[in-house]
Amino acid sequence: MICRHCGTEIADKALICFRCGKATSEPRRKPPSATERGPGVLLAGAVLVLLLVAGLFMGQAQTEQLPRELAYGLAAFAAVLLVVVLWRRRGGPGRR
Repeated sequence: MICRHCGTEIADKALICFRCGKATSEPRRKPPSATERGPGVLLAGAVLVLLLVAGLFMGQAQTEQLPRELAYGLAAFAAVLLVVVLWRRRGGPGRR
């Protein structure tokens, strides 16, 4: 067989050309493009903003300018969202 990239004669069952290192056939699966981004980036930014706001509310709750339940609820909500975002980035259910 002849390498289609460099023209070197290689073995018939070769997967890679020994001279140029290129594959002799197309891959079965193509990797996702690096520029492909889903809503995860936007969601991660929203979670960070929510955590910042929750931190500000926690400070106001300590001075009793704001009900503690609201501040702690907002902090818990932000923490749950952060866990969900990190879990999905690491390949949670439904990701292949």
